[in-house]
Amino acid sequence: MKLRQSTGLNLKTKLSSTLRSWLPILQSGIDELEERIREYEKENPCMEVRSGFEEQFAAPSFSKTKLFGERGSGTEAIEALTVDRKSLYDTLKEQINAPLFPTPLSEKIAYEIIEEISSEGYFEGSEEEIAKRVGVKRDRVQSIRERFAYLDPPGVGAKDVAESLLFQLRQSDAKEPIYSLASRMLQNFENIGGFKGEEGYEEALKLIRTFKNPPALETMEDSAQVIPDLVISKSKDGIEVKINDAFYPDIRIVADGGEHPFMKKKIKEARDLIDALQMRRATLYKIGLMIVEFQYDFFHGKDIKPMKLKDIAEEFDHNPSTISRAIANKYIMCDRGIFPMKAFFTAAIDEDVSNSAIKRFIAEAIATEDRNKPLSDNRLLEMIEEKFGVKMVRRTITKYRKQMQIGGSSERKRFYKLA
Repeated sequence: MKLRQSTGLNLKTKLSSTLRSWLPILQSGIDELEERIREYEKENPCMEVRSGFEEQFAAPSFSKTKLFGERGSGTEAIEALTVDRKSLYDTLKEQINAPLFPTPLSEKIAYEIIEEISSEGYFEGSEEEIAKRVGVKRDRVQSIRERFAYLDPPGVGAKDVAESLLFQLRQSDAKEPIYSLASRMLQNFENIGGFKGEEGYEEALKLIRTFKNPPALETMEDSAQVIPDLVISKSKDGIEVKINDAFYPDIRIVADGGEHPFMKKKIKEARDLIDALQMRRATLYKIGLMIVEFQYDFFHGKDIKPMKLKDIAEEFDHNPSTISRAIANKYIMCDRGIFPMKAFFTAAIDEDVSNSAIKRFIAEAIATEDRNKPLSDNRLLEMIEEKFGVKMVRRTITKYRKQMQIGGSSERKRFYKLA
């Protein structure tokens, strides 16, 4: 009995040591795994890394055919992976030049503004604070920000919906008198219905409805295209979990090293790295199985249930922080789409209510609200506390609503009038 306990303890110590030594491998997303391992290759003459992204196209694999939804050529599949999906910030920074921003000062102010733009494309900073940092008057910052009306994506850099739509109008092909009417309608957005009696109102309204909200919608959609680590699918036997290891780099030892201490050390490091990769597969696979067990109903169309990191950590006999690193930057693909692995570990408000359930309640309440009197965040808070029996603060409701890209009550009321 003592021998078995000792052996188990030694194995656990070895695994823990390996996890600590190669934690960056576990923590890396699959899209950055190869880059991380090539850093080790630079310092190890005894190992050779072959790209999983390249080699997996040499023969058919479930990753190539199912992840990208078509059985195209290897070149087409590679293009699907390597297409340059610039972030919103990269797109904006490439446009900060003459003639809109002809001086170093105007460029500096523009870069400061970009740092205050949300992923949705709205300016959420303070022109006064930027003015203080740069050493100019607020009017100067405002003037530079208003030039964003001529950048792509149209509408970016605006403070609110009305200004974003006005920015988009400036880039539209609208002709007079519709352009002027639409401009006046947007500048008096609160009372847009008051223009109904004017000639061209319907045409101007139709034009406004073609604009995007939020302005960076397309960029947000692009950023969601990721390579999953796990593929969870239904089969006649139940639910199947697969590791998407076709994108894993292949590590090969290319020297025997003899008895030279340096070479022996490097060969051991290469073998440890191979073990770390295998541990990464095994760890994520086991986490996938446990997610399916905990979230079985989700994969059949229902809500995510409250699930804590400590529940998984206890199964692995690791700290929750280790599991948190293991699931960081990892994604699961299933019949319902692609989800961050962390989404299945929603932070519970209490033992029975998760923030996912709260968000779902908010979305459903707003979807069925009275369009003449939309629900305020305070009213939503009251409804949630009454239904779930939990105590929250209004700013939490506001945060959840913004995360779901749902406007405030006054903003929704204006859009209901447009519709």
